[in-house]
Formats: sequence, structure tokens, C-alpha cells
Amino acid sequence: MRRLPQTCGRVVSGLLAFLLASAVALLASAQPAAAHGTLAMSTPASGATVREPLTEVRLFFTEKAAANAFFTITAPGGIRVDNGWSYGEPKPLDKPVREYFLVNGQFEPREYTTGFPAVVSVAHLPAKGQYSVSYLSVASDGDTVRGTQTFRYDGRVTAAPKGWSPPSTQPDPALVAATEQHNSGQATAVPTTPDDPSTPPAAAAPSTGSTEESGPGALAWAGWAAAVAAVGAVVGFFVWRRRSAGTPTGRGRTSAATSGRRGGGARTPNRAGTGKTVSGKAAGDRTVGGKAGAGKVTGPLASTDGELTVDPGPRPDTDLAAATPGSRLSNTHLALLVGGLVVALLAGFGLARIGTADESPATGNARPSAGGPPDSGQVGSATDGHQHPAGTGPHTHRGDDASGATLATGTTVSAGGYTLQPLERSQPSGVRADYRFRIVGTDRQPATSFAVVHDKPLHLIVVGRDLAGYQHLHPTMAPDGTWSVPLTLARPGGYRVFADFSVTAADGKQQPLVLGVDHIVPGAHSPTALPPAAAQATAGPYAVSMTGTPTVGVTAPIHFQVSADPTVPVQLERYLGAYGHLVVVREGDLGYVHVHPEQELVDGTVKFWLTAPSSGRYRAFFDFQVAGKVHTGEFTINVP
Repeated sequence: MRRLPQTCGRVVSGLLAFLLASAVALLASAQPAAAHGTLAMSTPASGATVREPLTEVRLFFTEKAAANAFFTITAPGGIRVDNGWSYGEPKPLDKPVREYFLVNGQFEPREYTTGFPAVVSVAHLPAKGQYSVSYLSVASDGDTVRGTQTFRYDGRVTAAPKGWSPPSTQPDPALVAATEQHNSGQATAVPTTPDDPSTPPAAAAPSTGSTEESGPGALAWAGWAAAVAAVGAVVGFFVWRRRSAGTPTGRGRTSAATSGRRGGGARTPNRAGTGKTVSGKAAGDRTVGGKAGAGKVTGPLASTDGELTVDPGPRPDTDLAAATPGSRLSNTHLALLVGGLVVALLAGFGLARIGTADESPATGNARPSAGGPPDSGQVGSATDGHQHPAGTGPHTHRGDDASGATLATGTTVSAGGYTLQPLERSQPSGVRADYRFRIVGTDRQPATSFAVVHDKPLHLIVVGRDLAGYQHLHPTMAPDGTWSVPLTLARPGGYRVFADFSVTAADGKQQPLVLGVDHIVPGAHSPTALPPAAAQATAGPYAVSMTGTPTVGVTAPIHFQVSADPTVPVQLERYLGAYGHLVVVREGDLGYVHVHPEQELVDGTVKFWLTAPSSGRYRAFFDFQVAGKVHTGEFTINVP
């Protein structure tokens, strides 16, 4: 029987041991939760229903909020009803919170049992429905503390104080600057609670790559996926060898080495140069070799110049334990054991990472210590030019911070290793022409693998540099990666084309990107003046109202209501999987933000969570569908 060489067995065993040790080292280097100053609980609790009038909301953090922290409370109609805030008396938390701090190269846990409240005054309760509480602060170690949660009010309406008016304040510029300075595109993990059985592993250097998750970047995980695949390949190889090389009998599993010893002959493989292999007739039921001089062999073993040779024909029942004489554990079993341990360890670590990813870093590292589902009132925020509501699932994208450069994208033609490559850079005015382009990777080849997001693999937004002439298009892709869509531009001038998509990498991960490029229509250009800010707009036969106060660096609710007349709301239909889509473009550099709404209507309105990237003027384009037709309401927004 053909044996696995002893040296090869040792190499394979060493390789598998190395993979096992490396997997353990990877677990040891995992970065634990490291959030600080987080929101631990609140009164009312996130997602709660309140039936009695209240005059304040208490937010309990694991340390005192910054003196210039910023808080808002927004009523169902989009009007702010907060009336200042103050520090409250500390009190025990309902559930302790554990946070980790880096000390001398090691993450050390600290357990917090006391909450430090920020008491936000409520001026009045103008309506029943969903109220939103937003906050922005900076922890003592410089971490940004930001988030939004909601509660429902089902009690009686209360009147506003005499002479009171809704606030329109913005965060302290020093606070916004501090969050921008600290955040460098890396997501911060959430705190864990003491009932988490895991212990803080050794410290790891913060990743400066993708912030999809904390710890090793996507490239490292791709390498470990390859390592796991290698383990699987080794296991598969041994299983294949087990099935394809065996003894001639279904029950005889004694190795040739053993047979050679039993027969008193030398154990010798089929050497190159003999060139002879002779099949003999089986002379016994359980004998693989034969006694010296007896000339008895079973299966395809024969004597060639006094040596045993092996027929390479199929042997379905080989035991590979003989690869290491005297070993009781076969290499197959070793491969299965070590490979299983590696996969189990990595799978366990992956589940732990999923657990830590249950909260979006965009919520300011804040999480009620009691946990809860992602749609229980805690709201996601902005990343990569995309801003998502609760209910879309917890996730993050690169560059999740308060910097306008990351919350508004599309100002560059290249990002994340991909480039928008148009095939035409201009077209005549008023002429319908195909706009063609490719998304090219670092290998200079067109990307062809895109994720379907909101029913389409790619959304193309076209708007004039004067923020007029908005179009939301959906190109089709040819097999060679060339996208095309009919485009008509009525006026001469400059336009910005935004490609909004999620490319699927080789490891299966999705990378959301927004790339922008200029497009020219030759001719005399007469810029359209930006209309003044207004809360009402007309879209075809419908009146659209917008309520809310966009705030720099703070996730604020924005509501849209569509009516056939001022008093009768229309029946909205889902368009691209949602009741509406909101594209916001900044005047000047044309920074782009694409906002997705709550999955369901909130108090009869389409509710978005918008984080204004910076102060300035914006043009907001609200797409909605009624009776199978898409309309767009356009608004100018001034952010002080």
C-alpha cells in the first residue's frame, strides 16, 4: 500500500499546528469594546410609550456630559420642544456598564454602576406621536458621544409657555471642531455589560483601514478566510486520498509497513527504475503483504527483485495512520481535529464580532446597557454619504464621523480604490443621448459585481452646478462593465453626475461608495438662483411640506408630508423599497448626502434622520411615488 511519507506528515502536522496557534493569536489580538462616556439609560427609556405629561428627559451617561454638550427634543411635527439642559444628581444604573481603557498597552476593564444625568427640559408637548431626543458631546478621553433615540407620547397635549418660541440653535462650533479633530474615520466599539463572559484580550493597534468593524481590517480577514480555506483543502485532500487509495479488501486495513514486519521482509516502496508492477491473486482475507518466500500477496502487490511494488489503482479503504509509525492518530483525524478547532475558534470570534457590531458607531458609542433590538428607538446615522434610519439593521461604513468631508461625498471621482470613468464628458443641450461610464478598480479593469441596494445595483444622480435640473436615473450594465442610460439635459452649463452604488469585493463584503464627475453642456449658461428656504413645495399636483431642524453634526429628524390639498394626505406607495428617498446636495462643492427613511410612515409622514455635514446652504430633493408615478419635492435648507 502507498504510504504518506513521514516527512510530509510532519510538515502537514506542523502547518495545521501553526494555523491553530495563529487563530488563537488572532483571538488574543482582537480589540475589545473601547467606548467611553456612553449613554447607559434614559428616562423615558428608548422606545417607551409615555401616557402622562412630562417636563424633562433624563439621559444617564457613564460620565458627566461636556459643559458644551448639545441636546434637542423634536416633536412629531418636526418642531423642537427642548428648553435647555442642566446636570442632574447621579444615580445607580439599572444595569452596570463595562468599558475598556488602554493602559500600558493592555485593555483594562472598568465597570460603571453610576449614571450621570443630563436633564433636558421639555417646554411643552404639542401633539401625540413619536418624539426624538438627540445628543452630541465629547467624552473625557476625546471620544465623540453622539446618538438619537425616540419615545412615543400618548397623553394630553400641553401648551407652550408664554412668550416661548422653538429653539433653532446649533451646536457650539468648538464642540463640532472637537468631534471632527478626534474622529479620523475609525469606528468606535460599544461598551459591554459585566455579564459578558469574555475577558479583555491583549491590546491591538487601531485599524486605519475599513471601519466596517473594529479589530483587523477587511484585508486581514480575507487572509484568514484563505487560511481557513487552506485547512479545508488539506482536510479534503486527506479525505480524497482515503477514498482513492486503500487495501484490496473492504475489511483489511493493515498497512504495508505492518505487513512487511509481520512477513519478515523489508518495507520498500515502488522505486523509480524498476518499472515493473505485477498484479497477483489474493491468497488470504486479511493479509496485505506476504511472508518472505511464500509468494503470497493480496491485491495489486507483487515481488519485483525481492521488493514489494504498489499498483497505483484505486484502493478505497486506506488507513493513513502508518504515515507516522507507532502513531495512534491518523493524519486524517489530525487534519479534521485541528481544522475543526481553527474553524470553531474563528466562527466563535466572528459571532463575538457580530455581537459587538449590533450597535452602529454612528450612535455616538451609546447603547443602553440593557441592550435591545436595533429598531427599539436607537437610530443609525451617516456614513459614506449615506444616512440610514432605525430598522435598516445595525451597520457602519467608512469615515463615520462629524466631518463634512465624510458625511458629504461625491466631491471626488475616485474613492475606496474605485474610479468613475465616463466615456463622454459632454453632450448637446436638449438632445437625448446615452450617458456611458464604467466603475474601474485599482487593477484598471471595470467592476462588474455590484450589490442591489434599494432595488437597483446603481443609482445615478444628475444635478446642475447651480443645483437645478435634478434627475434620479437607473442605468443598465453590459457584461463588459459599461453602464449606460438615456440622458437629456435641457440647459447649457455644468452638471455633476453622482454614481451611488455598493461594489461587492472578492471576499463578499459590500463597499458603499459615491463617486462624482463633471459633465458639460456647451452653450451660453444662465445660472438659476437658488430659491429661498421654505417649508412648502409643489411636486406636480401635490403639496409637500417639510418640517425639522437640520443640525451640524447632530442626527435630527426631518419629516415630509404629501397632500392633494392642505388637509388631505395622499396614499404614498413604496418607491425603490421605501416610502421616499432624500438626496441633499451642498451649495459650492456639491457635497452629496443620500438619506433613507424609516421603513414605515411615522405619524403619517416620511421620516428621515439627517446629519448636516456643515453649515451652509443645501438643496434637498425628496422623491416619492403616488399612483405609480414618481414626483420630486425640492427644498432649500439653510444650516446656520
